[in-house]
Amino acid sequence: MQKKVVILGGGESGAGAAILAQSKGFSVFLSDKGQIHQKYIDVLVAENIPYEQGQHTEDSILDADLVVKSPGIPDTVPLIVKLREKGVEVISEIEFASRYTQAKLIAITGSNGKTTTTLLTYHILKTAGLNVGLAGNIGDSFALQVAENRFDYYVLEISSFQLDNIVSFHPNISVILNITPDHLDRYGYDFQNYIDSKFNIIRNQTSEDHLIYFEESEVIQMELAKRKPAVSLSGISLEITLQQGAYLSNGVLTADIQDRFFEIPFDELPIKGPHNAINALAAISVAKLLDIENDKIVAGLKSFTNAPHRLEEVEVIGGVTYINDSKATNVDSVFYALGSFDKPVILIAGGVDKGNDYSQIEELVRNKVKGLVVLSKDADKLQSYFSSIVPQIYITQDVQDAVNKGKEWGLVGDIVLLSPACASFDLFKNYEDRGEKFKAAVRNLVNP
Repeated sequence: MQKKVVILGGGESGAGAAILAQSKGFSVFLSDKGQIHQKYIDVLVAENIPYEQGQHTEDSILDADLVVKSPGIPDTVPLIVKLREKGVEVISEIEFASRYTQAKLIAITGSNGKTTTTLLTYHILKTAGLNVGLAGNIGDSFALQVAENRFDYYVLEISSFQLDNIVSFHPNISVILNITPDHLDRYGYDFQNYIDSKFNIIRNQTSEDHLIYFEESEVIQMELAKRKPAVSLSGISLEITLQQGAYLSNGVLTADIQDRFFEIPFDELPIKGPHNAINALAAISVAKLLDIENDKIVAGLKSFTNAPHRLEEVEVIGGVTYINDSKATNVDSVFYALGSFDKPVILIAGGVDKGNDYSQIEELVRNKVKGLVVLSKDADKLQSYFSSIVPQIYITQDVQDAVNKGKEWGLVGDIVLLSPACASFDLFKNYEDRGEKFKAAVRNLVNP
């Protein structure tokens, strides 16, 4: 009898999982409690995959042999609980796709920096001529690419939500850039739950595999000491010279991994700031573990263009530089952003607070921020925390108004920085929408 796979969620990962499941001979049904974007409906119709939207018909879901759920659906929702009580396996799209590929997997996670690191690693491997795919939390879904392509390598950006429902997912190389409090509303406001989710990335790795990790993360160091994993370890550091790993010393990015040596002055790279030094060291480490030639690594590093909304310079107007860092949806991201500038900053922050602890950036804000613009429906927490730290605070729900206030306060040499520390969906569709509207508002200062 044909086994039934139910896909919960009709977004990028869900549509991809449905196509892969059908290609492997399963009976497939996709269900989304919300509305499915038309482009995914078109895909489902074209592939003759039955679906529903606006509801979950339990009778059509509870008889599944396997359920692949969207990372946005928590394990605590009643439908997932019922499925598990029935003994139905519930997994992530990442897990599902990994069961149908023999490619080498490079999986990258972290509270911050994973998108840049994933894109940079992919770009270096692609530039070096490897047959490599880019997937996970970025680009086309992993499952869709497994269904339609035959890559030898995949570079995967993996979120904690995607790691929550893995079983046998097994990266050959994993990267943990950092772990700082984020998405605590999803994890019962228990940081350890979030840490455990991130460390799922190594649960199936062996001594034949590799973990690249940031040496200066106390959380990672404590977890490694506690877990004593079998995986081979390779550190990256901004502070110390490593005998086995990669590090920044005197402005030079250096890697010494398995007797393979590489170095390049950091200022020759198009990406800047200490957070990007970490990202670059991680990508270089992956490349050296794959024994990519140094000249090809250099070519990849120097030709890289980062994705939008990550410390993206928008305009310089009247000597004031406007920076779009809308992807900074947690406090740690803002910490790195503020650390990238040695000029006075007018900070635009705010949105949906995810249990933020602002003490991490208190000293940086005190020393660097001359004005705080709170762009949010709920400004109370930010205003309360920084009222005695920042000389001036302005509250608004309009992005053009926020940018106008930045212009009013700005002097030659200042930075107007959108780095929100919060999710975007109180005033915007997502962080991309917030970033695009910020850029449009900045350009309105030139051509109103």
